[in-house]
Amino acid sequence: MAVLPSYVVVLLDGYSEEFDAGVIKSDMERGLSKYRVGQSRVVTTVAVNLAFESADDANSFEAWYFNDIKRIGWFDFQDPRTNALRSVRFKDGALGQLQPMSGGFGLSRRSATLEYLR
Repeated sequence: MAVLPSYVVVLLDGYSEEFDAGVIKSDMERGLSKYRVGQSRVVTTVAVNLAFESADDANSFEAWYFNDIKRIGWFDFQDPRTNALRSVRFKDGALGQLQPMSGGFGLSRRSATLEYLR
């Protein structure tokens, strides 16, 4: 399986996690609604900012994205919160904009949303 390249730095700035509870709600004529579990596993989404310390790293990442995982493939990712190794993919196969953080893209970052089954 592919692995997020080691030259990619996951920034904690902008990092967030969210999951769909996967419950089904049944409204009642009277009283509180009833809930039941609809899915045994839920999709967790993780918003990340990926940093690149050189223009070559940013270009290498794009090559990895297009050629190795072919935009929609699964890859291993070290979760910075739990330190667990997770199998993730880019949500909708999409990446955010590449933004320079210094002149000449010597330092740059790109936002992305990862997803995995919990």
